[in-house]
Amino acid sequence: MKKLIALFAVSAMASTSAMSAIALSGAASVSYDDNGSSPSATTYDADLLVTGTAGATTVTVGMDVDGSGADSTSGNNTSQKPSITSSTMATTIGPVTVTADMFNETSIGSDTGVGGQRYEGSAADDTSVTISVDAPIGDATVGVDDTGVLTVSGTWSGMTMTSSTDDVTTVAGSIAGMDVSVENDGGATTWSLGTTVSGVALTLASSQAVTATFGLAGNTMVVSSVPAVAAADAVTGNAAGTGTAGYGKRITNSAASYSTVAISRSLTSGATLAATYSTSDDSLTLKASVAF
Repeated sequence: MKKLIALFAVSAMASTSAMSAIALSGAASVSYDDNGSSPSATTYDADLLVTGTAGATTVTVGMDVDGSGADSTSGNNTSQKPSITSSTMATTIGPVTVTADMFNETSIGSDTGVGGQRYEGSAADDTSVTISVDAPIGDATVGVDDTGVLTVSGTWSGMTMTSSTDDVTTVAGSIAGMDVSVENDGGATTWSLGTTVSGVALTLASSQAVTATFGLAGNTMVVSSVPAVAAADAVTGNAAGTGTAGYGKRITNSAASYSTVAISRSLTSGATLAATYSTSDDSLTLKASVAF
């Protein structure tokens, strides 16, 4: 396996000077939220994805370019700069596909009572090299990453299934006009159902979240019901991620259920305008966005 990883590294280095195709895509938006009875706020978001391809090798780099992820100092925005959000490289060698996740993403959660991982962990937790083989085993694909986790995936009778030795199994597909997705992670099962009735697209999740999407005089309306969140105590954990508590979890504050109604319309200019009302704080958010 180490020889395959080394071979992949050499082929990737050789390809960097001969990228024959560069594709640029992204999205940007500006939102105004009246925040109900609280002070209003305007927020911005802009992201870019650069994709380079040379033969069977592809490199993708994602960037946050609105400065929200920058390391600007307090009261001084001159140091703001784009921040990397993802970096991957993949190549194919015959029936073997080698994929490298080279970006050490931020895993630590927020400290505002909404849960999330308590300790950051090491770069090895987020970066990885995965080798998968298109093996003739009943149309299955077998893969193994650099931590030794073995994954088997494939599609049978329209149902896609993935199972790994780290005790995660997912099944997704369409049954009798209904889209079904089920995941079991260490004994905890989550699911979602989606279908269309009389032109209305309905989704229902195991978290009790419900959405309905339908057309309205040339607009798109999405009505969502967001379930309540139960309070949960913090779990200590440690910076090394060892022990049954792993990296721990931050405290989760309880939150009442609420509903949202969003109406959006695509303009001939290529932009999309949307207005969203939320019962959580009686707020109205106006958003202009574009994707390319």
